[in-house]
Amino acid sequence: MKNRYAIILAAGQGTRMKSRLYKILHSVCGKPMVQHVVDQVSQVGMDRTVVVVGHGAEKVKEQLGDEITYILQEEQLGTGHAVMQAETLLKDKEGVTVVLCGDTPLITKETIESLIMYHEQHNAKATILTAKASDPTGYGRIVRDRQGAVQRIVEHKDASNEERSITEINTGTYCFDNAALFEALRHVGNKNVQGEYYLPDVVEILQRQSELIAAYQTDSFDETLGVNDRVALASAEEIMRKRINEAHMRNGVTLTDPNNTHIGAEVMIGTDTIIKPGTMITGKTVIGSDCEIGPNTEIIDSYVGDRTTIKQSVVSKSEIGNEVSIGPFAHIRPDSQIGDEVKIGNFVEIKKSMFGKGSKASHLSYIGDAEVGSNVNLGCGSITVNYDGKNKFLTKIEDGAFVGCNSNLIAPVTIGKDAYIAAGSTITNDVPENALAIARERQIVKNEYVTKLKEK
Repeated sequence: MKNRYAIILAAGQGTRMKSRLYKILHSVCGKPMVQHVVDQVSQVGMDRTVVVVGHGAEKVKEQLGDEITYILQEEQLGTGHAVMQAETLLKDKEGVTVVLCGDTPLITKETIESLIMYHEQHNAKATILTAKASDPTGYGRIVRDRQGAVQRIVEHKDASNEERSITEINTGTYCFDNAALFEALRHVGNKNVQGEYYLPDVVEILQRQSELIAAYQTDSFDETLGVNDRVALASAEEIMRKRINEAHMRNGVTLTDPNNTHIGAEVMIGTDTIIKPGTMITGKTVIGSDCEIGPNTEIIDSYVGDRTTIKQSVVSKSEIGNEVSIGPFAHIRPDSQIGDEVKIGNFVEIKKSMFGKGSKASHLSYIGDAEVGSNVNLGCGSITVNYDGKNKFLTKIEDGAFVGCNSNLIAPVTIGKDAYIAAGSTITNDVPENALAIARERQIVKNEYVTKLKEK
């Protein structure tokens, strides 16, 4: 196998997006477009990957990390000019170079691999990735001779009526003999309306030198979609979402309404889990087996164990154990750890807290900055009062404690093992284990008080 290199073009600002965010950093199913391309390329196994950056270079580098080689295109003077920036890094290398655009998030490693193999098998100097388009308007057409060999690429505006009837289009992804690529780039000119250096001109130069030009036609036009505006971004999102959902279903996950289920590109879900409509699962979330998620649930960058149910709730950047029941209408905020066999009921909010095995908060509670032991019962309306307007404080509730309804635990405070808090109490001091704490005004009853008021 020859050495393999990749050049990913990621320098354009993307003015048609009408956004302060650089085009290639717009997300498709929770991952920036350029990250999709880099991830697929990395799975092919390249000896070196070069990303050509320009607008938003620092943001792109921040997203892709240090394992990528970057080269700066200070002026955006066309795709040929962009590739030329990698000359100092690759010009003396033997092997093949794939050139891709950072705004084609649907491209797959299988297609990239097939393109390279086709190129190598035909011993071509350049191979164009092509596709059949139901509406090829605006695309460059692939003109072949009777034997099927590529004669030329003709742009739509320059095509004759006969050539415009061709449905095989140039996708803008190429595979080149590396040495031939950089030698031909030296001869690319910019005598055109835009005054730019175009990469397809390399194909024409190689043809004039009687070099073999091949074309590999992918079966999936969708993979070649370039995102230039918000309409195309939505189309890419729809296609990617369908691809992701189908993969999960084929791996043993039930999606009762896949058209209304949004799963991020990096989410992992175990077998026999059921995902119900209106659910969004994003980030690096991992969900175990035999779970029931949804309807109308959002899970972000979280871990969920096996046999757990989450209904109509939000879970963010937290860990949820096995056989847990959450919801409806619960909110698990970041840095929470929910143990096994826990019940978190309706209108319960948990933030930055540990919640031990078998503990319950069934309704209408706020638990923030707390360490809750195992088999603790928090009655309706229990609140850890963690904030004094300036600082946050810790509440500790030890194993087996029982907190009655409408209790306020004023942090910092510790409720001992198996202690009881009477309903309606406001606790300001530690409670020893096995103790009962009552902190409320004694009830006073004034008989016939109302009758006397009415007589006045």
